[in-house]
Amino acid sequence: MNDTNKEHIDQLITDCLTGCLDEEGMRVLKEWRIASPEHEAYYLQSREAWFSAVNSESLSRYDKEKAYERFRQRVATTKKERRLSVRWWHYAAVALILLVGGVSYWLGKMDIKNSFADISVEAPWGARTKLYLPDGTLVWLNAGSRMTYSQGFGVENREVDLEGEGYFEVKRNESLPFRVHSKDLRLEVLGTKFNFRDYPTDKEVVVSLLQGRVAVSNLLKSEPEMLLAPNERVVLDKAEGRMKVEPVTASNASEWTEGYLFFDEELLPDIVQELERSYDVQIHLADTSLNHFRFYGNFIRREQTIREVMEVLSSTDRIDYRISGRDVTVYDIGTENNE
Repeated sequence: MNDTNKEHIDQLITDCLTGCLDEEGMRVLKEWRIASPEHEAYYLQSREAWFSAVNSESLSRYDKEKAYERFRQRVATTKKERRLSVRWWHYAAVALILLVGGVSYWLGKMDIKNSFADISVEAPWGARTKLYLPDGTLVWLNAGSRMTYSQGFGVENREVDLEGEGYFEVKRNESLPFRVHSKDLRLEVLGTKFNFRDYPTDKEVVVSLLQGRVAVSNLLKSEPEMLLAPNERVVLDKAEGRMKVEPVTASNASEWTEGYLFFDEELLPDIVQELERSYDVQIHLADTSLNHFRFYGNFIRREQTIREVMEVLSSTDRIDYRISGRDVTVYDIGTENNE
């Protein structure tokens, strides 16, 4: 590995360990690691040096650039020492290296856990956000959503806090489960694809499983943990605090990542919230009876206006609507007829 390539790989490893590596960089680093056992060994050695470097910096404010320079110095020192050592000494010292290295690695992880700040990613109203976590997990955040995770994600745990809606394609890791926490629900997986929706203003929490298996725990009331299989979803009623599992075409739940709005017999108040986030409008339900209405529909957000969406919903002859600027009012047709 020439000096230019080595410097590039060192930078990729540093960005990976600090949660700054983008999708393309993650792909390059992954391909480089699996290209040969020597590359993977260098990555593990470099990671050890990085943790040790951060450990030395822990008494002062964490500085990525300083830690990176210290990291490069340690890698260079380690390589020089290895060149000076003889082969028989290398084998004789394996047990000691593993012991000392293991201790410094553990200390490094503890320092990272204590030093790194949380990272928060948001998707503004009317937009979506796509990102990759340091372990290679793909995440889409829907409009009005926020996800928070530690800058040391992947060191001690793989946990994220979610407010809103996210679609996840989780990289499998048998030794480090992936967990999603919301205010009302906790989910744990090893490696899978799922959609998780829990906006604070929604009346229901919905988790739809596309692939693999997930374990879901109710944080509102004490209930047995539920295990989902593909094409199942769990729905948590926030008012009652109870979960139920339903069969579903789970791929529909992630249609929003492609710019679609898909409502699968969802409550009208939750549909209203989604339309407000997607079109940046204010929708008012004029009648309390509307809180129990459910609708099924599929729309293309970038091609259909809020008026066209409301027109389709009103074609069910269950509701009517009025639009004034960015304000929309929805009426129960049955209530109107009774007046």
